[in-house]
Amino acid sequence: MTQTSLAPVIVTGAGGYLGPHVVTALADRGHEVVAVVRPGSVPALDSRATVREIDILDESFDPQEFGRASALVHLAWKDGFQHNSSAHMEHVSAHYRLITGSAAAGVPRIVALGTMHEVGYWEGAITAETPTNPSSQYGIAKDALRRALPLALPESTSLAWARAYYIYGDDRRSNSVFRKLLEAADQGRTDFPFTTGKNLYDFIRVEELGRQLAALTDAVDITGTMNCCTGEPKSLASQVEDFIAENDLGIDLQYGAFPDRAYDSPGVWGDSSIIREVMSRQG
Repeated sequence: MTQTSLAPVIVTGAGGYLGPHVVTALADRGHEVVAVVRPGSVPALDSRATVREIDILDESFDPQEFGRASALVHLAWKDGFQHNSSAHMEHVSAHYRLITGSAAAGVPRIVALGTMHEVGYWEGAITAETPTNPSSQYGIAKDALRRALPLALPESTSLAWARAYYIYGDDRRSNSVFRKLLEAADQGRTDFPFTTGKNLYDFIRVEELGRQLAALTDAVDITGTMNCCTGEPKSLASQVEDFIAENDLGIDLQYGAFPDRAYDSPGVWGDSSIIREVMSRQG
């Protein structure tokens, strides 16, 4: 299903790892998109988007500068790949100010990107009701923002907190094991030290996550915390072996070279029932 907005959708963090895929997915659905990127950055974005360079973390920034908008998709987050960076807690208030200020400016729909790291250690499926006990600065900051926003936004603003899981694809722009495998192949290596790979995770391609977030932007009746995921647990070993084969990397994994981390769950994934219903009803 596509639709044309009467006003543009604002996408913050549009130049990041996930942003370009969300921008394209929204444009494919017929939206006019304003892609907000860091000043001085040169992102490769869909030509259908209007690019604006804004430092949304600056205390002087006023969300009124966005102008009229039909929705805000808030992806921007500094040091997202560095889970214990001090930037996470330092900037929570800036994200809070951005989202609440956008609502005050009349933006009727907000989709904010969350993370499974809000939950902390958990075994099994994560739902909206799963208790949170984050164990990283990243998870703590995201969870604090998630908890605060429903108490601060007016009833006229529809908020979806989209909790993301293990993202892959467009791997050279990530900081994942998949990028490290590609770099190892570039160096001519034929082996790669690895853990046992037994842990089960919820892997989702970055393009599919972009489509899910775009669908949530249109699903204004869907509010609260939900999972953007596949809902299908898969072992890390299987995912990595498939990646090696699909990319013809010629690399063998050295299982057990690294110990499994004690704080990693043996299996954790998202309950995908809500996002599946959204995607199904929108075709």
